[in-house]
Amino acid sequence: MANQKHLLTFLSSLLLSFSLWGHEPLLMAAKEVIPVGVVLDLKSPVGRVAESYMSMALYDFYAVNYDYHTRLALFTKDSGDGVLTAASTAMDLMKHEEVQAIIGPQSSAQARFVIELGRKAQVPIISFSATSPSLSPSQNPFFIRTTQEDSAQVRAISDIVKAFGWWEIVIIYEDTDYGNGLIPYLMDALQQIDTRVTYRSVIPPSFNNTEISEELEKLKANHTRIFLVHMAASLGSKLFVLAKNAGMMSEGYAWILTEGLSSLLDPMGSKVMDSMQGVLGIRPYIPPSKQLKDFEIKWRRNLTSIKTKSKSTTSLNLFGLWAYDTVWALAIAVEKVGMVHSSFLKQNNSSSKVDLATLGIFEMGTRLCNAILTTAFQGLSGNFRLVNEQLEPSAVEIFNVIGKTERIIGSWTRHRGFSQNLNYTGKEAYSTSKDKLKQPIWPGDTTEQPTKLRIGVPVRTSFNEFLKVEWPTDKPSISGFAIDVFHAVRDALPFPLPHEFIPYMNKHRQSNGSYDELLYQITIQKYDVVVGDTTIVANRSLYVDFTLPYTESGVSMVVLVKDDVRKNLWIFLKPLSLTLWLTTGVAFIFTGLVIWVLEHRVNPDFRGPPKQQLGLIFWFSFSTLAFAHKENVVNNWSRFVLIIWIFVVLILTQSYTASLTSILTVQRLQPTFIDIKEIKNNGYFVGYQKDSFVKGLLIKQLDFPESKLKPYVTPEEYHEALSKGTHNGGVAAIFDEIPYIKLFLAKFCSRYTVVGPTYKTDGFGFAFRQGSPLVPYFSRAILNVTQDKEKIGAIEQKYFSSQTTCEDQSTTISSHSPSLGVDSFGGLFIIAGIASLASLMVYLFKFVYSYWPVLSDDNPTNSCWSKLVKMAKNFDQKDFSCHTFKGESHKVSEFHSRDSIEVTDDVVIHDDNRSLSSNSR
Repeated sequence: MANQKHLLTFLSSLLLSFSLWGHEPLLMAAKEVIPVGVVLDLKSPVGRVAESYMSMALYDFYAVNYDYHTRLALFTKDSGDGVLTAASTAMDLMKHEEVQAIIGPQSSAQARFVIELGRKAQVPIISFSATSPSLSPSQNPFFIRTTQEDSAQVRAISDIVKAFGWWEIVIIYEDTDYGNGLIPYLMDALQQIDTRVTYRSVIPPSFNNTEISEELEKLKANHTRIFLVHMAASLGSKLFVLAKNAGMMSEGYAWILTEGLSSLLDPMGSKVMDSMQGVLGIRPYIPPSKQLKDFEIKWRRNLTSIKTKSKSTTSLNLFGLWAYDTVWALAIAVEKVGMVHSSFLKQNNSSSKVDLATLGIFEMGTRLCNAILTTAFQGLSGNFRLVNEQLEPSAVEIFNVIGKTERIIGSWTRHRGFSQNLNYTGKEAYSTSKDKLKQPIWPGDTTEQPTKLRIGVPVRTSFNEFLKVEWPTDKPSISGFAIDVFHAVRDALPFPLPHEFIPYMNKHRQSNGSYDELLYQITIQKYDVVVGDTTIVANRSLYVDFTLPYTESGVSMVVLVKDDVRKNLWIFLKPLSLTLWLTTGVAFIFTGLVIWVLEHRVNPDFRGPPKQQLGLIFWFSFSTLAFAHKENVVNNWSRFVLIIWIFVVLILTQSYTASLTSILTVQRLQPTFIDIKEIKNNGYFVGYQKDSFVKGLLIKQLDFPESKLKPYVTPEEYHEALSKGTHNGGVAAIFDEIPYIKLFLAKFCSRYTVVGPTYKTDGFGFAFRQGSPLVPYFSRAILNVTQDKEKIGAIEQKYFSSQTTCEDQSTTISSHSPSLGVDSFGGLFIIAGIASLASLMVYLFKFVYSYWPVLSDDNPTNSCWSKLVKMAKNFDQKDFSCHTFKGESHKVSEFHSRDSIEVTDDVVIHDDNRSLSSNSR
């Protein structure tokens, strides 16, 4: 009975297809009719198209393969869009129709339940439309996917995003198994190209127009203008109509469609297509063939005969083609296995439709699955070949919605990336360049690529070498060092970066606020990035992310230069400090005195009247400065002292000469102030650049009262304020960043100089929104540019070449040039002093030791003081034992003929001839 029923079903469906397509029935004897269940949502465009395509496939297959011994009989059931309805429909087909395979169900959510039923009954479940990656054929042995899995398109999507340089994107997807299944794969792929998903908009299919519009308003308020849409046609059509009404299909927006929606554009109405102008989409590439062309002609010719005529049947549909090829693959597999209709093995006799235990087990299920998996042929959709229990991914074509058609702008393959010619068979490197694609027409009917990087730039009225904004026309012209560095960095990026410069100005084309206020515009999404002479400081990094600096910086103080120190009449005293002058003078006198003591008794050059001896002490020591002393020394201790002293004099004179030379030649300028403390303690005014962070540094870090700060704008204002001075309405110093100071000194270098410490900052950088994926790319590119000395040198030479005409003051002028002090020569003085004292003490000890016994024996009753007085008088006598007085030995006898101890005044004071002449008088 079952075979007879299935044969009648097959004949009736075959006759119906014959009548539909206007062909006479072919007389054939079917040995075996194989029942196949078809579970579709016949109210959906996909369901209606698939039913028609499968009827055509059944007729076309057996028209070609009329000698096959098996025939498929399709039992089509309408499951609607319900999950439970699809499951109960499949169970009913397996239980009562004893179908040996099921084509369908249509959605991924429905397939999840039906797959479980197929596993229990060992009935192959073949789906041409359940594309969700969450359904894994490898984990479900009786599930076969004759369509491409959604994750196969992920790499093509990420390459499109990368090609157009989109660093941020919003994903809009439906809250179903189909919608949710692809998201993890998309997130991973976008993360690999450093594209940030700023928001994921999840829209349930149950949302009405009001709820969808509210979600679109949230997206519109977001700064991101690139949207990736992954949803079914029924929900997607409503989304785009409402998006257009919300003004989100205008210039500046970009929309990308995944395959699920791209494959169903044609069935949509003209209103929906009109709302999708400028959208980009991808879909599997269908290679042209004679078979496909003939099918299309047949399809169009017989449209009027189909009672399901609707907009869904006007042209070829990708899901319909996969459904067509699925019928062919199943028919081939059935014949290959040599199947005969066999009843299910019953587990019990329950008549309940919902009792799973009533399902039998299809004995041929495993063999049929294996046969389908090994089936390969050239179908209408291309090469039909299953890999890992699902259709092998094919090439992807990229289209652009223009008017009522889709314009193909390029294609993509796994091996070559983007290409214009899929038929090219030669070797070609993998490409993700948008140059391989035709120019898209974006929403708003424009070729200007969305989204451009919105770059805020400060409007300067000074220091235009860094940034200059002009208006030769209504469109501003922006140039300067910072802009050229940005262009060089942009060219070093691994992807294109469309951008536009937007001056931060008011209606009068003047600056609209401070740099801090400009950076704040990033947080309120007015700008994506700020490019300019923007200094990286800690408080700004709280609300923006900076790149690495592209120039060094720091804050220094500029002051007025004093008159040339060479005009000072007493400049010759400046090399040595007062203490060193005094110390040196004392050392000279002390050394002269020591030499005199050591030489007086043995050297005739050191004898004479008291005035002469006193002058000799000064003369001898100071004459060593020029090594011009004529007196010879005969005492070895004197020679020892003199050697040490001449060495000290040599060091002092050389140091003095070097210091004076430095003062007269190198140090040409002298700052009016050398210390910040001096300025603060005296309550002097200081200046800074208007709208700069330097004001905060002066107040918070350097503790300047705000009342003592004056803002200035131009280098000329700096010059005027410093020239006037703090007492005449000007300032004592200007605080600014080093790059600006260098430009200022390049114009006024002869009158000003940099003094004091440099307060370190991190230099100029580009500012982005916090978390922006562009920051690491820009930082790496900045390193490449700044380390390329030729490239960065050319940019610097272009804007700062005038600085070479003025010597860099900070390298030749020190904030303070102190005179040489005692500390610098303390060791020398200590050595000389020890040598002199040691020599003097040894000499005096020997003298006292040799005369003390004689004085004691001569008159023991004399006091110690009287002995010392006599010894001092004896010290003034010549030492005839010295070789210098050997010729006058007879004087010694005369001396001894008198009192052995006392000596006359004539002998003590006078020598030789002068003594005799005194006595004669």
